[in-house]
Amino acid sequence: MMFVVSLISRYMENPSELHLQAAKRVLRYLKGTTEFGIFYKKGGDDELAAYTDSDYAGNLEDGKSTSSYVFLLSSGVVSWSSRKQPVVSLSTTEAEFIVAASCACQAIWLKRVLGKLSQNQGKSTTIRCDNSSAIKLSKNPIMHGRSKHIDILSRIISKGYQMHQEHI
Repeated sequence: MMFVVSLISRYMENPSELHLQAAKRVLRYLKGTTEFGIFYKKGGDDELAAYTDSDYAGNLEDGKSTSSYVFLLSSGVVSWSSRKQPVVSLSTTEAEFIVAASCACQAIWLKRVLGKLSQNQGKSTTIRCDNSSAIKLSKNPIMHGRSKHIDILSRIISKGYQMHQEHI
């Protein structure tokens, strides 16, 4: 749902009939699913879990990728995001690394909020990413020729590792 709404909203400035039809379809879907909801299990897993994904160059108009992440607590969604990346990624590794960095920042913020609510997250938060190169780069941030342009994002994730706040 989040992805579709994000995609349609890109055309709000100059929508066509196709965009209006897509929006109406979303509204019909929502009307038919009013009984659905998010279920939080009592005594469920109290560890914050994060999942990320990116579609490399998914936007055919400008070549930008869409970043998405979701956080679960007690098997229910507590935070999510799906947005177009602000830069054109040069590889799938970079696209996945960008979303991992965004997710790491959100993980730090969520852990602070949960701490204030007496839901301390003592352990580091595991960020699950499906790109092995992005995972390797986050664990070993030595900049190689093909990845040195993403140095700033690497520093964000490395700082989180040093503070034991997230783990990819």
